[in-house]
Amino acid sequence: QADGKIIVGGDFTQFNGAARNRIARLNADGSLDPAFNPGAGADQLIRSIALQSDGKIIIGGDLTSYGGIACGGIARLNADGSLDTSFDPGTGADGSVYTTTLQPNGKVLVGGVFPGFNGTSLRNLVRLNSDGSLDPSFDPGTGPDLAVNAICIQPDGKILVSGNFRTYNGVVRPHLLRLNEDGGRDATYLPAGKGAAD
Repeated sequence: QADGKIIVGGDFTQFNGAARNRIARLNADGSLDPAFNPGAGADQLIRSIALQSDGKIIIGGDLTSYGGIACGGIARLNADGSLDTSFDPGTGADGSVYTTTLQPNGKVLVGGVFPGFNGTSLRNLVRLNSDGSLDPSFDPGTGPDLAVNAICIQPDGKILVSGNFRTYNGVVRPHLLRLNEDGGRDATYLPAGKGAAD
């Protein structure tokens, strides 16, 4: 965090003897920060943490609840570790979230391995508005056929995506591709050895 404190997530149920279900905050010296109290915390593994500029925290993973409240793989926390109920992704991911990446405009790119998101057929890659709702302006088509493990935003707004996938929206693009801001594939981007642009 900007103040030097560190958010840690994983599959633990204690940190240095204190009950902390899969998330904790440490002071700069590594000691547990008691001001960050997640309560019951996450019920399953946290795989990804993204910090907003306002101090709120996006978490993603295998969790189906946080603090006893249902969530589908993704949630937003207040700076004190409590669940931010103003962020509502509905039923969320029908699977696991591997990565969460914040865009400068506050939207959230979510990747992982899930066959649908909040009742839609969108799979493995979606973008959320800052309130957690699906962003319909981001259209990946049929999306990546397998897991998305990492997402990176370029300075020009284009989006690098990597993972175990072999195709994106029906076009062969193994493991690495670049998207335009609207989720469409950037056909000009070809990693070395991947053939000619289409």
